[in-house]
Amino acid sequence: MIFIQLFFTFLKIGLFTFGGGAAMVAIIQNEVTQNHTWLTTQEFTDILAISQMTPGPIGINTATYTGYTAVLNAGYPPLLACCGSVMATLAVILLPMALIIIAVKFLQRYQSNHYVATVLQGLRMVVIGIIAAAALQLATPESFGQPGANPRFILSISIFLAAFILSIRKVSPILLMLAAGAIGIAFMAWV
Repeated sequence: MIFIQLFFTFLKIGLFTFGGGAAMVAIIQNEVTQNHTWLTTQEFTDILAISQMTPGPIGINTATYTGYTAVLNAGYPPLLACCGSVMATLAVILLPMALIIIAVKFLQRYQSNHYVATVLQGLRMVVIGIIAAAALQLATPESFGQPGANPRFILSISIFLAAFILSIRKVSPILLMLAAGAIGIAFMAWV
């Protein structure tokens, strides 16, 4: 049954994801599009875009929308799909919450220990790699269009580079999303 599979899949994702929601995205994508094939790459890309635009942590939002879509794609009605979103959301936060409570108690006691500080520094480097892997996995033809002289591809790369440069210069992410959305809408209306 899909509900049990959803629960244990997102329980595993929640347990083995370090670095927050952005690091979680690559693992969720692999599980739901490759291992279980509950979603297509295009559906996952759409879910990720919605997850980034809605308030809340991206990992939890992605789990919520993924749970809903996976159950809906399995042929269940929308009401049961809502149960799938609740199941995925609870599963993805259950073990990390318990581990955080334990870790806070541990870190309060041993925060000045050299070995603990070294482990935390190593984890920071791993998280950067996981986030970079997530970004590379999302650079698909579904997201950017086919490479070459394709206008959609050129526009996608241009928006990506402009958003990257402007975000480094501390331009508001909200402004960047609104501008990218407006450019995308105008382009799709034009094509």
